[in-house]
Amino acid sequence: MTASQNLTFFTPKASSGNGAVFIDTGISAGFPSPADDFRETRISLDDELIQNKDATFFAKVKGQSMIDAGLDDNDLLVIDRSLEPANNKIAVCFLDGEFTVKRLRVEKNEVWLQPENPNYPIINITEDNDFVIWGIVTNVIKKV
Repeated sequence: MTASQNLTFFTPKASSGNGAVFIDTGISAGFPSPADDFRETRISLDDELIQNKDATFFAKVKGQSMIDAGLDDNDLLVIDRSLEPANNKIAVCFLDGEFTVKRLRVEKNEVWLQPENPNYPIINITEDNDFVIWGIVTNVIKKV
């Protein structure tokens, strides 16, 4: 059980459209009423998910260490490198030659990388580690 998540990184492409149709009424799990009025507008996921395009990257998760945080194998992470790392944030880190995604635990002068799966160990970062907090996860995109 290593720290590695084997992340695959991507950069955002320039948006070429006006976005997808957004129906601003909520989605019912029951039977819709034919009389319901709804307002149709367009929404861009780039606008919704990316605050700083020049500092935003995507990465696919590989592994199970963050499943209790809702990050499953093959999920697509939205990572913002311009955000400040802070305790309890989920971060993409470069640790001893490999990228990993973990929850940050910061107390006084100590840093731990907390997996969200009890089958994986907590990683205490020491001076002996080659360690960089590469970016903060802001969103996760899942296929259903």
